[in-house]
Amino acid sequence: MKGCKAILFDLDDTLLNRDEAVDKMFFIILEKCYGDVKHSVKTEMIQRFKEYDKESYGYDDKTIVFKSLFDEFPPKYRLPHNNIQDFWNTNFPQCFLINQNIINLLNTLKSQVKVAIITNGSTQRQKAKLMNTNLNSFFDVILISEEEEISKPDKRIFELALDKLNVHHEDALFVGDDIEKDIGGCQNANIHGIWFNPHNIKNHTDIKPYAEINYLDRLLSYIS
Repeated sequence: MKGCKAILFDLDDTLLNRDEAVDKMFFIILEKCYGDVKHSVKTEMIQRFKEYDKESYGYDDKTIVFKSLFDEFPPKYRLPHNNIQDFWNTNFPQCFLINQNIINLLNTLKSQVKVAIITNGSTQRQKAKLMNTNLNSFFDVILISEEEEISKPDKRIFELALDKLNVHHEDALFVGDDIEKDIGGCQNANIHGIWFNPHNIKNHTDIKPYAEINYLDRLLSYIS
């Protein structure tokens, strides 16, 4: 995009691979609560765990994920109900790794434009993910919905980011994987939205992204 001065990013499933982190979280729970489990049972368990996690995505309280797993697959050791959320908050951020290609991309982008993150979620968990992956050091502005008391797709959180970056909407791009919250949200603020769609999901909404990419390094062609 001619004259691009800033690129704003979603965090989970855009810069960070949440699916891989959920897999790692499952194996932490497996070791803590179950011990040795037959391979066939383990395969079924992880599939169900990921389904429970997907159903609770966007909610801060993760006790229902554990309860659902424990009810279907009774553990040897059941975490106390009042410790479950702390267990998730402590361990889940540790499950994220940053891809070296993402680091290379961000270094290239930072030399040409301002960069920011707008993410929905718990302040504690999102900050822990950013700190553990060192992503916090790359960005000019980081906005977390709980901290700002505004969530995507509300246009105000996008406008707040632009204000902090001192950039006009026509000079910015937003990149995210959620067609409604990310792309629909940024379009509410008149920002061009680039849909990151690595799994080639079909768009069943009326939202028309400015562009669609399967790999984040394709962003470089939009700021040349």
